[in-house]
Amino acid sequence: MSAALDPSDYGRLRWRCRRGLLENDLLIERFFERHGAALTVAQADAIATLMELADNDLLDLLLGRSEPAGACAAEPVRAVLALMKARH
Repeated sequence: MSAALDPSDYGRLRWRCRRGLLENDLLIERFFERHGAALTVAQADAIATLMELADNDLLDLLLGRSEPAGACAAEPVRAVLALMKARH
């Protein structure tokens, strides 16, 4: 089990997740509203991996138009991606 994310690291992560496409911002904001209080260090690392993607590539993953590849295919990243894609 991964340790809880430090509040200062959480703030930096939120700032890092600001994107150029509104659609990405909306989906990521919804994720933080639902799961932000319980984020772990491992999940934060997975989110950081996703934030390395170009905006359009990230949006394609979030909308299910493409499958994760490379570093994004790792299980922790896939798990966070599934949480970001969840509608409920």
